[in-house]
Amino acid sequence: MLTPADARAQYRGGLIAPTSGHAPGFTQANLVVLPRDWAYDMLLFGQRNPQPVPLLDVTDAGSTRTVLAPGADLRTDLPKYRVWRDGELADEPADVVELWRDDLVSFLIGCSFSFEQALLDAGVPVRNLEQERNVSMYRTNRDCRPAGRLSGPLVVSMRPIPAALVATAVQVTARMPRVHGAPVHVGSPEALGIADPARPDFGDPVEAEPGDVPVYWACGVTPQAALMDACPASGDSSALAAPRHAPRGTGGPSTMLRIEDAPPAPRCTHLDTAITRAIPDAGHSAPVCDHPRPWAHVRDRRAGCRLSRALRGSS
Repeated sequence: MLTPADARAQYRGGLIAPTSGHAPGFTQANLVVLPRDWAYDMLLFGQRNPQPVPLLDVTDAGSTRTVLAPGADLRTDLPKYRVWRDGELADEPADVVELWRDDLVSFLIGCSFSFEQALLDAGVPVRNLEQERNVSMYRTNRDCRPAGRLSGPLVVSMRPIPAALVATAVQVTARMPRVHGAPVHVGSPEALGIADPARPDFGDPVEAEPGDVPVYWACGVTPQAALMDACPASGDSSALAAPRHAPRGTGGPSTMLRIEDAPPAPRCTHLDTAITRAIPDAGHSAPVCDHPRPWAHVRDRRAGCRLSRALRGSS
């Protein structure tokens, strides 16, 4: 089985692919990186919208490391990045080493890819894995609670689930609030303002089987939408991005880092990505760590903090 460290090594070595299904049983995280003067707005946006923006870690300014994956480098260990200039996609580099700055703060946000193995273990099929596609993601008509300069719509991911297993899917994912938790909607896409489910705003169209119903979870692409809305292109600006949920046609996962340095507008850096985060093998010192209870929200006595883990093993 591919370990998180193995997965990161493959991405660092040039593998470009959606991270869904990689290192099953371990937590995956989205990544948002922005200048320190935007960090409070992002922290407040996550606190006010915990279901789409479940914060797992926030780094010190300039740091390229996270306690969630000791040894990982946030500049290189993602499948792909995207660079935006003047509001337009300009490049999709394999790393962002040359673009990193001392004032950048990284936010790691729980990702729904983390609970896909738990669904499979409970007998719930995951159609995007069966079809070797990314999940379908949509902007909705539900607004997030604003926070400073950040506001925007809730973005959701959709997985077709057999009607008889919807309750099971809800029960399984509800136990994992730090990776989006229970669905926000089941059934009619029109209720969320989704006009054409066959044309997702992000990711790939995933085909339903007879008897399936669409089930929608809050999605970590939500802060990407908020940050892009908050930082319209103007003047001389550059942006680096690598969002994890990019369409397959663009090469798989992507993270978005938007940088705007044209005075007098405030600098705005947005990095939104999905990447498998290694669960450290060395014990309980990290915010995401091993624990004998599977898929549980627990308190780690040595770390002294509450933890949410996609765990393998049994109680």
